Amino acid sequence: MNSPFYWLKHLKPLVVKVKRISIGALGMAFKECKQNPQEQARALDSVLDGYVQGSPSDQNALDIFKGEWSSQLPGVWKKLKAGTATLFEDGRILWAAEQLGGFKGQRIIELGPLEAGHTYMLESLGAESILAIEANKRAYLKCLIVKEILGLSRSRFLLGDFVSFLRENETSFDICMASGVLYHMHNPCELIYLMSKASNKIVLWTHFYDKELIQTKDIVRGKFSGSIPKTYNGFDHVLYKYTYGDALHWTGFCGGSSPYSYWMPREDILACLRFFGFQNLRIGFEEPEHVNGPCFAVVARRD
Repeated sequence: MNSPFYWLKHLKPLVVKVKRISIGALGMAFKECKQNPQEQARALDSVLDGYVQGSPSDQNALDIFKGEWSSQLPGVWKKLKAGTATLFEDGRILWAAEQLGGFKGQRIIELGPLEAGHTYMLESLGAESILAIEANKRAYLKCLIVKEILGLSRSRFLLGDFVSFLRENETSFDICMASGVLYHMHNPCELIYLMSKASNKIVLWTHFYDKELIQTKDIVRGKFSGSIPKTYNGFDHVLYKYTYGDALHWTGFCGGSSPYSYWMPREDILACLRFFGFQNLRIGFEEPEHVNGPCFAVVARRD
């Protein structure tokens, strides 16, 4: 049997070797991380760029995403520099309120709030609560900035995929709001089905595919590449592949979560709504000549 000192005798050289390796590796790591003075100065500037030197202001918060805003803020906040789209004073939301007898006291789920423009309007029109789900990280943070500046108190913003949320959802909402999201889906028919499970009232605004109208639009004409037949949950329809292209290079991009999506024709959208139980359909804000492709708004009710 080996003596008690046998292992100690053989372990000592091994410990020395490990020490040498560790010290050597540590020295190499320090050497690799060492920066010259210019690199250190650039790194320091980059870190300090994250600080605001002036007095606190709403504009400071908006400028975190300077050049990326789509929307112009409403009312007394119009003097602040953001975007140009009037999504905080959107006639489509007022029209939808008329069709549904108002939003007062309603529990609403909003899919893709973008910059909280419609969320603000829903609160202003008396909604009891708004649960807004946004998958785009930058758009989500912009919603939180707007929530703070405008003082939204009955709205909650969640970061994540609303399709995944709706697949697991067991809560019933008074209204499901889906403005500007259907044409960003891979499976738009599934979204309509999931909305039908969440609410008996849907407010929808979307672009739709129409070959003749699309061919007259230079901006979108070259972004379509073929069609595929599709059946979802018993509903047969056709989808048209749309590719975002150069739009993906803008940091303010507000499309879907992949490089492409699928559009549905107008009649298929309406037929899909009826298929899943919405027989009362009211159509408004139809723009066949919209620069980004034909579009319309639909208020759908299951009576």
